[in-house]
Amino acid sequence: QYTCSVLVVRKIATGAWTLSVNPGRSACLNGSLQLDRNISRSTFSVEPSVKESTALIYRCHGEPSQVVTLETLKLPPLRSTSVLVKMLAAPINPSDINMIQGTYAILPDLPAVGGNEGVGQVIEVGIEVKTIKVGDWVIPRDAGLGMWQTAVVLSADDLVTVPSDIPVLSAATLGVNPCTALRMLSDFEDLKPGDTVIQNAANSAVGQAVIQIAAAKGVQTVNVVRDRPNLQKLTDGLKAMGATCVITEETLRRPEMKEIFKSYPRPKLALNGVGGKSATELLRHLQSGGTMVTYGGMAKQPVTVPVSALIFKNVKIRGFWVTQWKRDHKHGIMLEELCTLIRTGKLSSPACTQVGMLDFHKALHSAMKPYTSMKQVLVM
Repeated sequence: QYTCSVLVVRKIATGAWTLSVNPGRSACLNGSLQLDRNISRSTFSVEPSVKESTALIYRCHGEPSQVVTLETLKLPPLRSTSVLVKMLAAPINPSDINMIQGTYAILPDLPAVGGNEGVGQVIEVGIEVKTIKVGDWVIPRDAGLGMWQTAVVLSADDLVTVPSDIPVLSAATLGVNPCTALRMLSDFEDLKPGDTVIQNAANSAVGQAVIQIAAAKGVQTVNVVRDRPNLQKLTDGLKAMGATCVITEETLRRPEMKEIFKSYPRPKLALNGVGGKSATELLRHLQSGGTMVTYGGMAKQPVTVPVSALIFKNVKIRGFWVTQWKRDHKHGIMLEELCTLIRTGKLSSPACTQVGMLDFHKALHSAMKPYTSMKQVLVM
């Protein structure tokens, strides 16, 4: 038994505990570790085995190309309730861009590391951590934790484990867009096989997930995209995912929409990620009593609701923010359902371009291009 003023405990990759008593002296404990109950565990800390992280940092809000820099950070001590994570991959999402620009609903203190989503592998855990072990894959539980870095020390409570038998890109992009798609398809209307959902921004990561999850449930999708030179290629790609019908924003406003709904029932549910005129047109095609859920506003224009839709069709107007949903609910069953779809080939990650950290300027530029269906993913 040691009596000491400073006690450092760490669990290493072998699963053993290492006890450091004095500088330069340590003992490996293969069995259980018992501590004097008079010692406060919360005071334990240790320098992590990885001491530095390469990170994408912004010190003020603005355009990402102007304010994001690649820097080396010193990692904080590993405390009894924290874990050290080696990041594997992290996507660039619209919410990440908005957060850097200072226009998102929640903003971390500055300076901040960018990135709200990603997957990493645990390489060290604090002595009090029971829910996560070395080797686990983890994703962030909440936004604003800074995933665009090669390594990070976080509280175990801020992380959720995911299975390591799914592709890395699927795990890295699991926590935001597929979760948004699944919740919107599940929480607002009781959709049955044969029912119809209409959505704009159908080629976005959320839109692609909606198509695939709906197809797995036997639900038809009418998918609205902006016109573009490679429209046929995009249409073919979305239909290969399971899209029932793909139309342009211009077609959405034309009388020929009546012909489309001779083949499919009018939608019970409309999913709006654009706003403006596009959202208004989605509303016009909802069946009576249907629901439009807004989860994004890429057009940066307000949603205008025709009075007739409210009075004569009794449509419901709702909003959805996956960050708030995850704060209010447990994630386990939802992630399990999504991972089952991934394993069975019914849900794939969005089309991705993998980019190294050194090429972050290129990745940020590509992520902000219009008419892009390619998700930029930073690989560490």
